[in-house]
Amino acid sequence: MSVKNKLKTTSLIIIGLVLLSCNAKPESENKESMSTKIATQNKETVKKFFNALENADVNELVHLFAENAKHINPYHSDLFPKGANGKEGIKNYWEPVFPNFDGMTFNIQELYAMEDPNIVFVKYTGDIKLKNSAGVYSNDYYSTFKFNDAGEITEYVEIFNPIVAARGFGLLNQIK
Repeated sequence: MSVKNKLKTTSLIIIGLVLLSCNAKPESENKESMSTKIATQNKETVKKFFNALENADVNELVHLFAENAKHINPYHSDLFPKGANGKEGIKNYWEPVFPNFDGMTFNIQELYAMEDPNIVFVKYTGDIKLKNSAGVYSNDYYSTFKFNDAGEITEYVEIFNPIVAARGFGLLNQIK
């Protein structure tokens, strides 16, 4: 092969590599894109969680959780359930709740995926219609959701004002 042909071949290879590198995304951009995709997927699951509550669909609700998931109520004040462990525990927690009310609505005010896209924060209000025209229980909530790589909820933490909850359910005199 002549020097001229070698130069042509080398030039074509270089041009090809330059063109390929222009189309290739940097690793950080690929990670960012994947992170955004995971965050979006997990935020959609949070919306499905609230839809399941509003529809009183315990099976759909439980389906969103991982087998070893945890539901935590840190401000239960010993008046309300502390939470639940595992899909079966979560089902047992929520199944008796729905028949006690005439409906629930949740208004999501803020919904953010955190720096780790497998953690989602949500600020929302809840309005729960009490049976027998006994009124509406309303409270403000903050919750965190943690997800595994399969997009299942592994931890749900529900933070609410226990004084408002106690007042809403006629339990204010039981606060110690």
